[in-house]
Amino acid sequence: MKQALDGILSEHNKKSEIIPILQAIQKEYRYLPEEALCYVAEKLHVGEAKIYSIATFYENFSLEPKGKYVIKICDGTACHVRKSIPILEALRKKLGLSEQKKTTDDMLYTVETVSCLGACGLAPVLTVNDKVYPAMTPDSACELVDTLK
Repeated sequence: MKQALDGILSEHNKKSEIIPILQAIQKEYRYLPEEALCYVAEKLHVGEAKIYSIATFYENFSLEPKGKYVIKICDGTACHVRKSIPILEALRKKLGLSEQKKTTDDMLYTVETVSCLGACGLAPVLTVNDKVYPAMTPDSACELVDTLK
């Protein structure tokens, strides 16, 4: 891990670049491992609390491992009114997930809800690794998951 982190820190090595450093770490590991955050704090001569405050402030950062496919289901007003919750429920049932368990045991899928994806005209919307899928239904969402395998 240290070799990968050193590579990231060779490109971004200033205290003002903490966000790009965290983004690069998350891209590498699909989450922010605790040991990586501690290592960055040490190398940048910044308190661990500062690194953790940034990592927990931004919703896009995760301190928990995520699956290869991160599925985000919008539950903003437009999507909620157009039945995004049945989509969420169908995916959780299909993948054996719940509100507490968001990632499959094989680390293939993570299912999350987000407040808004900014695509209200396409509601209900979900993303898979940031690719937008509009006008979803429970059935089309489950079919989409089948194509990802």
